[in-house]
Amino acid sequence: MRVNIILQFFCFFVLNSVVFGQTIPKEELIFLTSEWKGERFDDGRPKIPDDLLERAKKIGIDDAWTVLENEGYKNQFEGNWKMVHDEVPVVGRALTALFMPSRPDVEKSIKERGINSQGRKGNTNSWPIEVLKKGDVYVADSFGKIDAGTLMGATLATSIYSKSGNGVVFNGSARDLESISKIEGFNAFVRDFHPSFLEEEVLMGLNTPIRIGQVMVLPGDLVLAKREGVLFIPAHLAEQVVGTAEFVALKDQFGFEMVKSKKYSTGEIDNDWNEQLKKEFFAWLDKHPELVKMSKETLNKILSKRTW
Repeated sequence: MRVNIILQFFCFFVLNSVVFGQTIPKEELIFLTSEWKGERFDDGRPKIPDDLLERAKKIGIDDAWTVLENEGYKNQFEGNWKMVHDEVPVVGRALTALFMPSRPDVEKSIKERGINSQGRKGNTNSWPIEVLKKGDVYVADSFGKIDAGTLMGATLATSIYSKSGNGVVFNGSARDLESISKIEGFNAFVRDFHPSFLEEEVLMGLNTPIRIGQVMVLPGDLVLAKREGVLFIPAHLAEQVVGTAEFVALKDQFGFEMVKSKKYSTGEIDNDWNEQLKKEFFAWLDKHPELVKMSKETLNKILSKRTW
């Protein structure tokens, strides 16, 4: 009986997300992201607050990765990217797209339905752009295709940035690097750049779970893309990850000041802190409330888990 239920669920998920709707039902997305207890978009995507996205831009991937590792999330980082700009992070909520090698009969049906019934325009790689919101990151699995796998050029990049104020993460390629590099504030994490046009690809999943390298990405995940690579943070852990990374940065800042003032040695700062050192750290925090961006609740939760 249980096996039948699982099979029915699997068939429902696959048929609705790929063949029929190209997007999973809202109820299914809520189910898959059930740990998220905050606000959601109309489509069911977790809506990580804008202020948390801003805070996330300032944290380090290494610290964020460590928090996820400690929580048992061991498959959240993907490296080996090419970027438009090394110093422009891409941070925001994932809006996902799944592309597959084209098959004439399926592509014909997908485009006819999209254009005639859903009011979509252009090639299917532009469809995710139509639903982008401010703070979104267009994350696409294009099965690593480079030649004729260019999901965007300068025109689409401009449209993406105007709608989301953000960049992209493509497990595929892009073209028009010289022109794209002139879009101030925009960045793209892609497998490579190539002068070809997109061919023989079709969108088969919009706002669905996708795979980027070794990572399962869900719609609404917090995307943290920097020079090291891309970290995908489950929405329900975003506050904890950002807050903990901020705490570590504060602890480091305090430590640097103590070492520079010669009040404590490097060895004392780098090892487990004694009670006196902790006391001085909290007194330092009290003197610099403007540096503490996390809530009191988050800070207490972080402190309860730390071993120092």
